[in-house]
Amino acid sequence: MQKINYLLGYSHLKIYQNEDWFKFSIDSVLLPNFVEIKKNTRKILDIGTGNAVIPILLSTKTNAPILGIEIQKDVYELGKLSIEENKLEDRIHLICEDIKEYTKKQESDCFDLITCNPPYFKMEEQSNINEDIHKQYARHEILLNLDILMTCAKKLLKNGGSLAIVHRPERLMEILLCAKEKNLEPKRIQFVYPKRGKNANIILLEFVKNGNAGLKIAEPLYIYNDQGEYTEEIKKKFS
Repeated sequence: MQKINYLLGYSHLKIYQNEDWFKFSIDSVLLPNFVEIKKNTRKILDIGTGNAVIPILLSTKTNAPILGIEIQKDVYELGKLSIEENKLEDRIHLICEDIKEYTKKQESDCFDLITCNPPYFKMEEQSNINEDIHKQYARHEILLNLDILMTCAKKLLKNGGSLAIVHRPERLMEILLCAKEKNLEPKRIQFVYPKRGKNANIILLEFVKNGNAGLKIAEPLYIYNDQGEYTEEIKKKFS
């Protein structure tokens, strides 16, 4: 069922989503808040943009033009509705295409920043696959995996450009090795915890194309307090 909702924590922004397919999660809110946009950022790309949550939130931090790429036509249409609802057509542009095909056609070194909230789970024989195709694509590496993402970022990013992603801690080593193979140097990592006393369940990572070595571990971020409410840290990100 298609619905329009206020974006999590943002009373002035709205998002279209089909709750039968998937609902955007806090992951997509944390990533644009984690991103550090430099003064010389002129062009931004969001891969697998879905209903355009990440571009819409990035638009609150920068006036740079943002391109979102989404392979699923019906999800892409939701993204277009979201952008129109927030009157951001002059700053955010969406295209419906496979990122692999898009990358083949593009010149190298054309984006200053790339963001992505990719599928978290590998496709394996024992994988528990949801029957809904939208949920399959969102959760499992069917159309987009780490190697594809890093390969595309390597070509499309300018030298010194940044890639920022959100993922799962259990795949951290694989992510770092894959990025290093593509000359994407890890520069910043933040571990996100559901609450104090629990294991991290989200990681935010930033890489720089051909960057110098030097990795910073940001302060841990906790989503909920002991009362089950958002922590002050999280509330500040919504203000």
